[in-house]
Amino acid sequence: MPNFCAAPNCTRKSTQSDLAFFRFPRDPRRCSLWVENCRREDLEDKTPDQLNKHYRLCAKHFEPSMICKTSPYRTVLKDNAVPTVFDLTSHLNNPHSRHRKRIKVLSEEELRKMTERIENCGEQEQLKNDNTQNEAQFEEIEEDLPPITPQEKEIKDYLKSLFDILVLMGKQNIPLDGHGEEGVEESGAFTPSNFQSLLESRITAGDEVLRRRFEMTAVNVEYCPVTQQRQMLEVCESCLREELLREVRESRFFSLVTDEAVEIRGEDHLPIFLRFVDESNNLREEFAGFLPCEEDEDAVFVSLHTEITEKWGLNLEYCRGQSHVNSGDYALKLKAVASKLMEKYPLAVCTPCSTCALNIWLAKALPLAGVQMVLGTLKIIDSFFSKSPQLLSELENAIATIHQANEERANELKEICRTQWIERHDAFEVAVDLLEPLLLCVDSVNSNANFSRHVAFEAYSISVNLEEFEFIATLVVLKNALSFTRAFGKNLQGNTLDVFFAASSLTAVLHSLNEVMENIEVYHEFWFEEATNLAAKLEIPVKLPRLYLRQHRPEPGFELLPESYYKESLSIPLVSRVIQELKEIFSETHLKALKCLSLVPSVMGQMKFNTSEESNADLYRNDLPNPDTLPAELHCWRIKWKHRGKDVDLPSTIYQTLQLSEVKFFPNVYSFLRVLCTLPVIKVESSKYDCGRKRLRAYLSDTPANHRSKSLALLNINYEVRHDLDLMVDTYSKMYPEKVDEQ
Repeated sequence: MPNFCAAPNCTRKSTQSDLAFFRFPRDPRRCSLWVENCRREDLEDKTPDQLNKHYRLCAKHFEPSMICKTSPYRTVLKDNAVPTVFDLTSHLNNPHSRHRKRIKVLSEEELRKMTERIENCGEQEQLKNDNTQNEAQFEEIEEDLPPITPQEKEIKDYLKSLFDILVLMGKQNIPLDGHGEEGVEESGAFTPSNFQSLLESRITAGDEVLRRRFEMTAVNVEYCPVTQQRQMLEVCESCLREELLREVRESRFFSLVTDEAVEIRGEDHLPIFLRFVDESNNLREEFAGFLPCEEDEDAVFVSLHTEITEKWGLNLEYCRGQSHVNSGDYALKLKAVASKLMEKYPLAVCTPCSTCALNIWLAKALPLAGVQMVLGTLKIIDSFFSKSPQLLSELENAIATIHQANEERANELKEICRTQWIERHDAFEVAVDLLEPLLLCVDSVNSNANFSRHVAFEAYSISVNLEEFEFIATLVVLKNALSFTRAFGKNLQGNTLDVFFAASSLTAVLHSLNEVMENIEVYHEFWFEEATNLAAKLEIPVKLPRLYLRQHRPEPGFELLPESYYKESLSIPLVSRVIQELKEIFSETHLKALKCLSLVPSVMGQMKFNTSEESNADLYRNDLPNPDTLPAELHCWRIKWKHRGKDVDLPSTIYQTLQLSEVKFFPNVYSFLRVLCTLPVIKVESSKYDCGRKRLRAYLSDTPANHRSKSLALLNINYEVRHDLDLMVDTYSKMYPEKVDEQ
């Protein structure tokens, strides 16, 4: 359906012009300025949502300085853009015409105020342009497209066919070449690439455009060079991502989430997810792409900042949260990156992620070699037993053998093993209970001739790690030290009421951990005794780590006892770092934001409607449409729910509250809840909008590292995102005009 310009005396529509068309903004303040400048009296009684959904203005009504090209194919408005260029007199030449867009007649005083405001806006914009470095280059937009020739149409149809094949390959996770990273010639493969085969199949199926194109081409010539394929694939990636980014920009506020680094073509990349609330008030977490991992933390920050602001065109001033679920060296790098982002954008508060249990998140953040070894081993174990039902059956048999005397616990452990147990809040406690059955199982698999040599070797490698006393000691200390944060972490991943009260219970958690730290010798004695008893049960000797013995030769007459070593190198630094991480991640800004969850009616009811959101509301004051009326609005909001009807249930989540039709009558509350909803610590209610991470894991599991592609991964993971072949062709033509000329 074409877009029509809503401006008076403007008859342009999208099907007849190459001009960009822009939606009315949802922000009430900016939207009212747009309507006022349009002089359309019939638009004044419409809500910002109605205007945003049904009305557009073409680019001719904006000053060139208000429009920017974020890419060769994407035209966007600046955040403060207001239309000021209008034709308000041409209809006077034909006074008898039936003019549908009636122009409001202004008094002299109204005209004077409008003129002053427009001039002030122009001066402020000019000042901003003078003081801003690396300003985007703005271009004049052409109004009319030249007529397309038959030859150009044929080239366009040809490119559309190629893009159609690439999109199919991406969404079905089909590698371009199918021969690995080295290509056809180097690998010695005798079959054509996957792309070439699909192209030939399409020609055989009757694609006349491709047939005419290649009917005179030699049979041993590749129809589309590899370089061109990759260029076109990058265009597919950009266009698909732009469709996601358009929704993020329209929602205005968003949060940034990174996950564990993954290997693609021999290099590590960080997956990036964006959290935002869409126009239907659904909280969504979408996979947006990969970021190459740099060695230096400053380089990672620059790379991330450049990718998001310059390449993706997002304004980090609207970033309201960030979470980085990484382990090892990357955890330290991303922690430094998060600090730099908060220095530059104070409201981009760093929080745990709702998809990762707090105890697992804390363990990943600990820069201790033993802890990272435990996490890595548990990950290998989970991957090993998820390969086949036969292996899982062997583990269940081992559990039944070891726990013969406690059938209830045996059945419970069997049930746990069928889930992603290494991601649970009590993962380390489960691991301690499973340690003996695991050793029995991997030893059995290693000696069982029914399993392949590869599976037997993997089982042997796991048993080597499990038989190290360092592994047992670290696992036991993790289980006991993080038992103090287990309930707190569960509440953070619970319902809205649990999250709200979790913010108030942090003080008690820190008090308990500080008490442990003050009496660490006593606690460590109990923990070490538990570890030695478990090792004796498994016939594993108590000893110092092999790596430590290699690096530190003991002096004659001096012997370092294992208990002292593990106290100084494990228990003390582990508890100390957990306390430090909790204090840093639950900053004052973060806790203020969580306390604002009292805006949710069920939380208000639990607090007997005696809440004081005003004390924490200053945090997002500039994000509200009418901050001066917030106290009065909050009072009305509390009264509304306090005196509700007996048959009216209190909404228990932010999502349920945002779905209420009457919430629009409380614009500050509405905006406040939409901002809070984007925080990474808030759980995504619908599994429909929380599948990006699962799809990423499925892609990584199904695709060998040398077949992975950043572009194909984006297409595969965002399978349901709409794609526009015409846009891809136009984008490719603008980015690579020399390639099109060659056609």
